[in-house]
Amino acid sequence: MIFLSAIGKIVIAFIQSSGRLGLFFIEAITRLFQPPWYWQQIGIQLIKIGYFSLPVVGLTAIFTGMVLALQSYTGFSRFSAEGAVATVVVLSMVRELGPVLAGLMVAGRVGAAMAAEIGTMRVTEQIDALTTLSTNPMQYLVVPRLIAGVLMMPLLVLVADVIGVFGGYLVGVYQLGFNPGNYLQKTVQYLEFQDVTSGLIKAAAFGLIISLMGCYHGYNSERGAEGVGRATTNAVVGSSILILCMNYALTAILFNR
Repeated sequence: MIFLSAIGKIVIAFIQSSGRLGLFFIEAITRLFQPPWYWQQIGIQLIKIGYFSLPVVGLTAIFTGMVLALQSYTGFSRFSAEGAVATVVVLSMVRELGPVLAGLMVAGRVGAAMAAEIGTMRVTEQIDALTTLSTNPMQYLVVPRLIAGVLMMPLLVLVADVIGVFGGYLVGVYQLGFNPGNYLQKTVQYLEFQDVTSGLIKAAAFGLIISLMGCYHGYNSERGAEGVGRATTNAVVGSSILILCMNYALTAILFNR
């Protein structure tokens, strides 16, 4: 009975957390379509999420493309199919690796920053001060981050795709000895518009998840430094898990033929 009671507590806690997250998401989406809109805050978040995430996303993308080209060549050379390296690199980056890796890196950087910032505001009662000043905290803190996350993640993923494919091109041409023109031809030959759009749709969903989890855990942070640290950890872990789950769901929907 003690074992069953422990399982029951875990299940109930999970359902309660899911319910609170769902209500938080509904309130945030409702506030999204209600004035006022704080354009200055939206602009600040666009810069924080988009511009300042470019170095880490670009570095991750270029080395992923380079490693993918090396690994593909090593595997395909066993079947005399080295010509498919360019196609595998571009499809893998655009469909899966670009959105997922960019989402995970942004979750680690931006999601943690959101949770820490809003959690600190909760601990120091700045959120209560906003309410006292007749400023809705959801409207001022959460909505700009949701908008910025949804808008900037597709742009970051688009940049990551280009840089990743360029990394594969560098390895393929200058290390593996492919003909540059032939490699570029193979890169665009089997790439379809749906491949690019599916990655951008995933990126927008990942941006929503990262912003939502960062704001939720920061907004509901417990008192003290330990509570802020726990909120930051939960935001990153929760965002990463939801990104992987959402990636599978969107892949099953977008490529279900």
